[in-house]
Amino acid sequence: MTTRREELARAATDYVLEHGLVGLSLRPLAARLGTSDRMLLYHFASKDDLVAAVLRVANDRSVAEVRALPAAPGVRAAVLALWAAVTSPRLSACQRMYVEAAALGLFGREPYASVVREANRDWVAAVAELLVASGTTRERAPRAVALLDAAMTGFQLDLPLDAGDPLLEQAVLDLADAVAAIAGAQGSA
Repeated sequence: MTTRREELARAATDYVLEHGLVGLSLRPLAARLGTSDRMLLYHFASKDDLVAAVLRVANDRSVAEVRALPAAPGVRAAVLALWAAVTSPRLSACQRMYVEAAALGLFGREPYASVVREANRDWVAAVAELLVASGTTRERAPRAVALLDAAMTGFQLDLPLDAGDPLLEQAVLDLADAVAAIAGAQGSA
């Protein structure tokens, strides 16, 4: 059974995915959700508690999408499938929100720092499972995922400025080759 808090968290996540985290104000959010800012604070201890819930919902959506990806015929193909997923309309807003939260958390700002750390653990585990299912070993997966995660986060920062740029597209292909090499799957698809 879904609680009112969970319903509000999901609806607030949809709102934040559309409007962004920076400058989030409770009154316009509450109005969109058909409630009041006081009722939001009844269900969430503070604005920070609400933001943490929103970040968790968005990350859960992203992780579920990664876990739903089928094993690829090789690590290189898995990297390309993951890039296609994170840049799809379904996930791109979640990824942008993660990058926005990570930037705010970079300076130790809470709840961003804690939630991003937690979210990253879940994300990395899901990506590692995808790479293992696609041909790497559990021993090689952490190193491959470290490069993959760092590069994709950087690409997400550039994407709004460089969408469709052939250099970005080539960089993704180069990343897929590098991750496949680290994963010990140089010859994979």
